[in-house]
Parts: sequence; structure tokens; C-alpha cells
Amino acid sequence: MARNRYEVALLPGDGIGLEVTDAAVAVLTDAAEQHGVTLSYATYDAGAAYYRVSGEAISAASMSALGEADAVLLGAMGLPDVRYPDGTEIAPQIDVREHYGLFASLRPCRLFPGVPTRVRAEAVDMLIIRELTEGLFAGRHDPAEPSDERASDRLTITRATSEKLFEVAFAQAKRRRRLHGTPGHVTLLDKANVLRSNAFLRKLFDEAAARHPDVATARLYIDAGAMMLVTNPERFDVVVTENIFGDITSEIAAGVVGGLGVAPSGDVSETHGVFQPSHGTAPDIAGRGVANPVAAILSAAMLLDWIAERHGDPRCAGAAASIRTATGAVLARGPRTRDLGGDAGTLEVTRAIRTALAAGAPAA
Repeated sequence: MARNRYEVALLPGDGIGLEVTDAAVAVLTDAAEQHGVTLSYATYDAGAAYYRVSGEAISAASMSALGEADAVLLGAMGLPDVRYPDGTEIAPQIDVREHYGLFASLRPCRLFPGVPTRVRAEAVDMLIIRELTEGLFAGRHDPAEPSDERASDRLTITRATSEKLFEVAFAQAKRRRRLHGTPGHVTLLDKANVLRSNAFLRKLFDEAAARHPDVATARLYIDAGAMMLVTNPERFDVVVTENIFGDITSEIAAGVVGGLGVAPSGDVSETHGVFQPSHGTAPDIAGRGVANPVAAILSAAMLLDWIAERHGDPRCAGAAASIRTATGAVLARGPRTRDLGGDAGTLEVTRAIRTALAAGAPAA
């Protein structure tokens, strides 16, 4: 049910996360106000910098507060020189996924006009859906066996999570077809010819496909599918896959459409959503004002879509569409940041998007 006010929790994190979160909040606030939506914000500390001073990646109080918000906007977290005793990086975003059962990562990859790509393609518009809580992440907290001779990780696929994942994939295919005119097609990427766990995953996908006969499907082995993401990306609409495969293929897809600077994402369950750019903290450019804010701004649009669907609020859907239209217009004509061949900084691009938003920029 639509409400007068929605609560957004902010986790700016580390590195350029702070800069792109500020940019996204500015655009998000403008779009919400333009469409008669009131948003309130609460900011929480988490990440590598917070770990340095506190000894924890995120506090229990902050973790609990995230669950009370209508949605979470996350910047980026982790620094390569700040690590746990076992050598892994500080990654509270993964802790949040596990705590709230965020089992699906939605990673849209659209090639906007004006954005350079090294791939010969023009009409790329796909959604990579990555499972988040199991696969090769299933054993993340398994007891370690100290050894200088071997190490292993557990890959686990469960029916309960896979069924939820595939329902999201088919629902997204139908939604994209209805709202954006995409084919309404789902491709599974797996390694079912070698891995028993992936053969089971394909079996579960076949069962889900049978429940949705109005959606066309395909099944590809991950190696062939990864190649096709580069050689023929226009063939894909919705792609769904296991955790690690999704981690890798979503970044391949992002590279096809211009890089991580234009790649938003949302980690969701049936009840909670965390939205964030797909890029990392980029400590080499942090604080210099040159980070590309587009991925964070498009993630804010996804956040509004999430609220719109959960609360049946067309105002939020309209605000999300306005953000995408304004962002697309700026990508088409500039200014652009250096990763996209321009020379503009974070603030200049953000101002341009806010100006286009205020002017009601036509779709790119």
C-alpha cells in the first residue's frame, strides 16, 4: 500500500562509495520530490574503515536497523589492505545478504546510446540474476582445516533457494516484456555436464520452466554462455545462474555495456532489498572527485522500482523511470566521466543528471 513517506537506509561504505552515494541520494531526492514522494534517510557505518576503528564490519544495531527500512542504498565496501585474520577482505555486504536472506542479485546491463563499447552490438538490454547465498558461497563459514597442502570450498545447491531464484527470474522476464518490450526469455547458465550440483540446478530450472509455459527458455553451459555474452550479447534477455558463475558473468555483461561505472544492481529477497553499484571501492581514485556516479544513480532507480512494486505506488515507478531517462540523456550527449571517454568529474555528471531530470529530459 502506498505511503506518505518511505525510509531509506544508507551504507556509503569505503573509498568511492561515499562519493557515489552522495550523488545517488541527490538524484534520488530530486526524482522523489518531482513525483510527490517523501523519502527520509538514515546513515550507518559499515565496511573496512569502520572495521579499522571498531573491530567489526557492521554493528549488530546497524544490521538490525537495516531491516526496519523500506530499502537500503549501499555505496561500496572493502579495502584491499584491510583484511580479516584469515586473509579475506572485509565484506559486510555479504553479511547483510546472509542475515536477511537476500538470495537474488538483479544486475541489469543495458547499452545506453553514447556509451563506448568494444563489442559489436547495438541493442544490448539484459538482466543477469545471480544467486547469492549458496553455490560456492555455501561453505563460507565452514570450519577451516589449516594446511599448506590443500584447500577446498563447498558448492551446494538447494531446492528451496533455487525455486525462489527461478520464480524471480520468470517474474522478471514477464515484467520486462510487459513494461519494456523485451522478449520475455530466460537463459540458464550452468555446468550440468560435469557437476552433479549443476545437473540438479538444471532439473529444478526445467521444473520452473514447466510452470511458466508462456516464457521461452534456453540452457547453456557456462563456458559457452560466457563467450556468447561477448560475441552475441543481443541474444540474452534474462540470464540466471549460480553464485560464482553469476559473479563472473555479470561483470562480463557490464563490460559489454561500458563497464562497472554504468552497472547497477539490487540484492533482494521477498521482503528486503539492498541496492548498490556493481563496482568496488576503487581506493586508487577515492577522494579525487572523478568516480562515475551513474551505476549508483541507476541503483537508486532500482530502489524506487522495488518500493513501487512492494507498495503498489506508481509515483515511485514514475520517479525511477525519470532517473533512467535523465541518466540516459546525459550519457548520450555528455558530460561523461573518464571511464566512458570523457573528462568530467563526479559532481559535474551528477549536476547534469539533476538538470536533465528537472527539465524532463526526453528518452535517449
